[in-house]
Amino acid sequence: MAQLTVERTSSAMPSSSKWALTLRRMTRCKECYLLLTPTFVLILLFNYYPALSALYHSFFQWNGANFKRFTGINNFVLMVHDPTIWLSLGNMVKLTLVALAINLTFPLMAGALIFHLRDLRLAYFYRVLFVVPMVVPGMVTLMIWRFIYNPNIGLLNQILKAIGMGALARPWLGDFKLALYAIMFIGFPWVAGISTLIYLAGFQAIPMELLDAAAIDGASAWKRFWNVELPLVMSQVKLIVILTVIGSFQGFATIMVMTNGGPGTSTMVPGLYLYRNAMYYNKMGYACAIGTMLFIITLILTYLNTRYLKSSVEFTGV
Repeated sequence: MAQLTVERTSSAMPSSSKWALTLRRMTRCKECYLLLTPTFVLILLFNYYPALSALYHSFFQWNGANFKRFTGINNFVLMVHDPTIWLSLGNMVKLTLVALAINLTFPLMAGALIFHLRDLRLAYFYRVLFVVPMVVPGMVTLMIWRFIYNPNIGLLNQILKAIGMGALARPWLGDFKLALYAIMFIGFPWVAGISTLIYLAGFQAIPMELLDAAAIDGASAWKRFWNVELPLVMSQVKLIVILTVIGSFQGFATIMVMTNGGPGTSTMVPGLYLYRNAMYYNKMGYACAIGTMLFIITLILTYLNTRYLKSSVEFTGV
């Protein structure tokens, strides 16, 4: 109750008094702020300045060097009439939905299974087992999957031929209809180390008293998971959704390594299209406009996720 009273008093405080109080606090901790100054400078220089520069140059026809002409919203108008943009957005939406479905199921189940292991040493072993693949560089993983999909000596086609299903062998990354789905399958069995650890941390934060009470009430393992455990890890679910959406919208390294947007433009995504316009065609202004569009879409989706995806139960401790 005392804490609530303080919050109400501070919210009713005039803005000038708030600024004065903030300045006094900063003065008392000036040494700490001085130590943080280099970090703030680097963040402004390498994070905020490039973003603001991209927003500014999205209104120009610019080659990145010696030619720059103000064109207003012409770059955004060109995007609306660019069929490759719409195709790449469709591919991005498909990849994002599949990534969300994967990250909200398989790592969640893995985290729940590790959490419920009674043998602590065995639980620690499995936790390490899921984390070890994170040590392998992502590029190595992608090259392994390129070998698996190789139409001539690839592991997938060789297995199909060995079990008498050679008719199903395909140039998986060279098929207009299958290339995007082959990319979606990369990473099987999809138990990502970071996502699994995030879920596991959420499960471990659940008070054992709640689980014991549910067991005493006769709740089955499934009911305990659905009615007790899952609502209490919704904060982790929200974090995974945000990270997955941002990663899917910004990422294009997987597409570049596996297909480079091909065959044709069947696997093109906005990030790769941005890179091509900037580095291959010298359309830096148009590339900045694509980046601005991606930023706006990501910002809106992140806000909606933060605003509407909330936990129905929140444990705050004693």
